[in-house]
Amino acid sequence: MTNVPPTPSGLRGAVDLSSLVERAQRPAGQQPTGPGAAGPGAAGAGAPGAGAPGVPGGAGAGDLTVPSLVLDVTDETFQDVLQLSTIVPVIVDIWAEWCGPCKQLSPILERLTAEYDGRVLLAKVDADTNPQLVQAFQAQSIPTVAAVIAGRPLGLFVGALPEAEVRDVFEQVLQAAEQNGVSGRVTVDGAGVEPEAVEQGEPEPEPLPPHHQAAYDAIEQGDYATAIQEYKTAILQDPHDQMAVAGLAQVSLLDRLAGHTADDIRAAAGAGPHDVEAQLAVADLDISGGHVEDAFGRLLDLVPTVFGDEREALRVRLVEYFELIGAEDPRVVAARRRLANALY
Repeated sequence: MTNVPPTPSGLRGAVDLSSLVERAQRPAGQQPTGPGAAGPGAAGAGAPGAGAPGVPGGAGAGDLTVPSLVLDVTDETFQDVLQLSTIVPVIVDIWAEWCGPCKQLSPILERLTAEYDGRVLLAKVDADTNPQLVQAFQAQSIPTVAAVIAGRPLGLFVGALPEAEVRDVFEQVLQAAEQNGVSGRVTVDGAGVEPEAVEQGEPEPEPLPPHHQAAYDAIEQGDYATAIQEYKTAILQDPHDQMAVAGLAQVSLLDRLAGHTADDIRAAAGAGPHDVEAQLAVADLDISGGHVEDAFGRLLDLVPTVFGDEREALRVRLVEYFELIGAEDPRVVAARRRLANALY
């Protein structure tokens, strides 16, 4: 799925990393207190002022040298990202090896990061091995992309977007960073890199199955109808293809949101609280922005009030959301139980 890309003036904080930011600003030696004090990196993160690798005198010292523009970060090393984000904005890519859309999106993020030539960094977070960061960024599905600017987190989008739209988001992040006084540049230190490693470069990603690749190519062209058909064909060939099921749900959401502004969608829902189509549209918007419980509650409240085709439309949409979020998610478990009670 995908979030409607935010405008530079409307980038919204989507996660609560207050404990991380507080720790970054806390005088050395002072112990954290209160709820959430043992957040990501509480054990082993560098003390504030120690600086990220290559940051002389700590964060905010100006332009700096880094080992790479693409950094693999963990629960323990995320402190460095907070420090680096006072010099350049840091894009955060939460991904997993098994995630098909991640394999589509990650090369785009890495390519654009290289094109911006040190004006932005990319921090990659493996969702399977960094549960604290997944929780901190409220990543209900992957890929989830966010940014950190001057220690402050900003939600960007969820799911694989076409490169042109990702480029627009990069531009918006840079504008927001400049407004917050973050406009430095980093350079890559090639010291210690073996010539063979430079020549070989990154290993080629594993190719996608044919229908998945065709769907991704269609998404790149903005042809969501073709992408939907390709995923449906993949599911017909293998009903257990969970990557195709998730891809279909994501591109269907993208297709429904295309051509509509968030303001228009919310205005229509506010004017028609019992209008099923309007409530379905605003639920899509809620899901795309990570407001899972809001979307579930909105549609579940409507189910007992309607019948026939309208009730079936609500049921189908909720089942699609369950596929997107994951059957084991406690919110899905609770919503599925409530839906069953309302239907039967």
